[in-house]
Amino acid sequence: MTERVLVPLTDSNHAWPGLEYALELYPEADVTVINVVDPAGAGYGERSSGDENERGTPEDQAAELFTAATDLANESGRELTTTLIEGRPAAAIVDHSEDHSFDAIVMGSRGRSGVSRVLLGSVAGTVVENASVPVTVVP
Repeated sequence: MTERVLVPLTDSNHAWPGLEYALELYPEADVTVINVVDPAGAGYGERSSGDENERGTPEDQAAELFTAATDLANESGRELTTTLIEGRPAAAIVDHSEDHSFDAIVMGSRGRSGVSRVLLGSVAGTVVENASVPVTVVP
């Protein structure tokens, strides 16, 4: 039985179906949404740590993202936990899932776009290859 589900989320429109699917597929599970800030500058969702732009710091952007995720969960009568972590996105997702004993990972298929996706590879693909728990990738 799946009791704990990890959902990596970004500000990309392609990431949200993962959260929607997790809430639907696992109605009894505890869902945790994480956002990864990459200190190297090519974050999951095209952000980098320390960047401050018209949308604020990465922490401000994550807070907005978490508010929207919580609102979506509440619409379904659900609650979720949110966590901001720092690291290389795929490795941080896999490590977090193992360190906190998640039963599954559900994520959107494309958190990156354009050149960064080509140069850095697919975060979802790397998570699938390295995770020790089942990973559902939602298009």
